[in-house]
Amino acid sequence: MNNDLRYVVDRFLEYLEIERNCSKLTIRNYRHYLTSLIEFLDNKENKALTVDDLNTESIRNFRLFLSRRKGVTGGMKTVTQGYYVIALRSLLKWLTKNDMKVLSPEKLEVPKNKDHSLKFLDGSQIERLLNQPILSTKVGLRDKAILELLFSTGLRVSELMALNRDQININTREFGVIGKGGRSRVVFISKRAASFLDRYLKARTDHFRALFVNYAKRKELVVEEAKARLSARSVQRMVAKYVRKANLPVLASPHTLRHSMATDLLRGGADLRSVQEILGHKNIATTQIYTHVTDARLREVHEKFHSGNK
Repeated sequence: MNNDLRYVVDRFLEYLEIERNCSKLTIRNYRHYLTSLIEFLDNKENKALTVDDLNTESIRNFRLFLSRRKGVTGGMKTVTQGYYVIALRSLLKWLTKNDMKVLSPEKLEVPKNKDHSLKFLDGSQIERLLNQPILSTKVGLRDKAILELLFSTGLRVSELMALNRDQININTREFGVIGKGGRSRVVFISKRAASFLDRYLKARTDHFRALFVNYAKRKELVVEEAKARLSARSVQRMVAKYVRKANLPVLASPHTLRHSMATDLLRGGADLRSVQEILGHKNIATTQIYTHVTDARLREVHEKFHSGNK
């Protein structure tokens, strides 16, 4: 294989698209991370870059550059720095698999994130947030359906926005999604979420396939299908708006509702393995971020049943 670094990165991204079936968002992000590395090395080396330039010293300098990089809100977050390292490790693993002599990916450690706090809303906060949309307007009814569905299903916002009307079965209150990493799973809708979703769909008079449409961009009924679909960024702004209206102490996002849904299930008695399946986590270790809930339940069990507490 040609060892030109730019050529290799392009082939790697094609591999992610064709063989790994990664999402367009993942490929875009990996392209950004690896292009940033190439631009950094290009400024330093001033020559045609090859995979040999991915050595311990050059990568150390790049990581130092990321750590000291200034942005609008200060330095680059540790978790963001980690994304660059993960992309580089994936590239090195692929090169190794293709019999190219490169730096061992195991020698690169992902920086530890100092912030392990998990944002979630308790029951009363969830109710305050869900009650903010004004149901007498088409936008308010849509927003109510979105909030209820996010909390009911634990969907990622990208998964939610990709849904079409014909995927949803209000009667059975379930549907399938293809989630992160191309993994499929069944998603269940609560009775309350199904009720508001049904009201929203019955109020729709358009012909668009998208489950949630963007009224702000539509002055007429007939527009392009792609422009009618509500974007993930719009949902993030919408959630932030209702969080402010509800005067919540947590800077909640659509992902906060995903965390809140998992917390709600565990507090209700669900086991961690079942929550893993519902959320679509590949590994149980990812779901174990919710041990703050399971630890509390274990304490209750100990207090109630241990003979030493009687």
